[in-house]
Amino acid sequence: MLNRDWIAAHIPHQGSMCLLENVLEWSEQRIVCEALSHTDPLNPLRAADRLGAATGVEYAAQAMAVHGALLAQSAAAPTQGYLTSVRALSLHVDRLDDQVGPLRISAERLSGDARLILYQFHIHHGERCLIEGRASVVLDAQTL
Repeated sequence: MLNRDWIAAHIPHQGSMCLLENVLEWSEQRIVCEALSHTDPLNPLRAADRLGAATGVEYAAQAMAVHGALLAQSAAAPTQGYLTSVRALSLHVDRLDDQVGPLRISAERLSGDARLILYQFHIHHGERCLIEGRASVVLDAQTL
């Protein structure tokens, strides 16, 4: 299993900013991750003593970064990408920190090339969809 230690070693997000716990499954087109950090009172994305639903976009972005690392299969240090847009974002809840148990974050690659990728993402708690949308990511932003 690809756990939090593996994830932290392959994406730029470190310490408490590494939000994902495990990679549950992945293929060339899709990744599914699990997160537990949404209930952590020390989660760095918390504001006003809560974790708003919009922070789920960062969870999805980290799943996309992990997907990129898995596809690259490189021992090199992780490169920094940028989330360039989020479209069709639907927040079906107000907050994430009141969801007991793991969140499941899935991202599916819709299109892309070596420089820009478009993903569709969903965040579920059990069978309930909490957040969904599309995001574009520029890979290796330092080359821009």
